[in-house]
Amino acid sequence: MSKVEDFLSATEEQEVVEAILKAEKNTSGEIRVHIEGHTRKDHYDRAKEVFHLLKMDNTKQENGVLIYVAVTDKKFVICGDKGIDKVVPKDFWQTTKNSIQTQFEKGAFKDGLVAGVLKAGEELRSHFPWLSDDTNELSNEISKG
Repeated sequence: MSKVEDFLSATEEQEVVEAILKAEKNTSGEIRVHIEGHTRKDHYDRAKEVFHLLKMDNTKQENGVLIYVAVTDKKFVICGDKGIDKVVPKDFWQTTKNSIQTQFEKGAFKDGLVAGVLKAGEELRSHFPWLSDDTNELSNEISKG
């Protein structure tokens, strides 16, 4: 599989968006998923670049989380903004990555993204609970490059 369009069906994309909505329901944190085919850059560096391009570093509490996937490269990265990086347990990103990777290895890409989104949402909720004046600062749609 090398095409971004083939990575998830329209129905699967909607299920990922629904997972984002569910995860963000109880937190002020913001979660995004970005899918692209390939990058010539280091995948972590590209994920940080996309993080900035999506304005994820402009949230009020610096609590955005990006799941970046390079389909052709068969690589993915999870990165969080400064606010969340300061408070999550040291192994948080690795355990979240493991939950995604387990599903990806089975070819269950939608299930992997949903698992990662929901796990990130749980952690965000414990550190950045939803407050009555919170607004959804970023789109919940999957972005593609």
